[in-house]
Amino acid sequence: MTVDVRQDGRGVATVTIANAAKLNTLNPALMAALIGAVETLGGDPGLRAVVLRGEGERAFIGGADITAMAKLDAAGARAFITQVHRCCDVFRRLPVPVIARIQGYVLGAGLEVAAACDFRVAAEGAVFGMPEVRIGLPSVVEAALLPGLIGWGRTRQLLLTGDNIDARRAEAWGFLEQVVPAAELDSTVERLVQSILDSGRHAVRLQKALISDWETLPLAGAIQRGIDRFTEAFATDEPHRMMAGFLEGQRQRKLRGGSGGTPS
Repeated sequence: MTVDVRQDGRGVATVTIANAAKLNTLNPALMAALIGAVETLGGDPGLRAVVLRGEGERAFIGGADITAMAKLDAAGARAFITQVHRCCDVFRRLPVPVIARIQGYVLGAGLEVAAACDFRVAAEGAVFGMPEVRIGLPSVVEAALLPGLIGWGRTRQLLLTGDNIDARRAEAWGFLEQVVPAAELDSTVERLVQSILDSGRHAVRLQKALISDWETLPLAGAIQRGIDRFTEAFATDEPHRMMAGFLEGQRQRKLRGGSGGTPS
């Protein structure tokens, strides 16, 4: 059981929950390793994007370890579920976009971790559920994100029945951004990654921070925070440099069009 972190030369890190024999379920040791690894990534100024996945094809994260939970008392329960929350929150606090690359089961704490990511792309055949009520527990911590993603009625359906849904329904409900055949999962994730890399490094970080602000601020405060973030963007040369490149591209396209070429 481990957390594998691999970075490429583009500033993209792939974080793998490696506990395939137990459907990548989260136990205290694995959660501590995950939190530590992701917090370390967050301190890297060269980081551009993170892809989160589970080991193997059977599960993204199959939930929290029931064997560990069965031994909890009230004090231990608070510590355990706080650690589950930190596993979710650490991705929300990352300054760069996080893409959940999903195959197989996404249950309980695994669905909460996925909800904490910025994008969710799943292979056909993935299964989603919040089965906590089936084992005598409420769904908590980042399950609170679900109403904003899928609405209150659908959240109630998932949490109060413990029933699973398939990937197509999760997409129709708004939990997933995209569902693709398993053979196309990596290429689909890569296209998302490339779109992030094609955007301004500083701008993407500002945008993620602003989206987080929008979740908690009243409308007037959210608008004012946007003005602040826009101004902050000009503290670097990124806007001028990228706008100059855009305008030059427009000029070149016009020249090609004017000389009989086909504008691209």
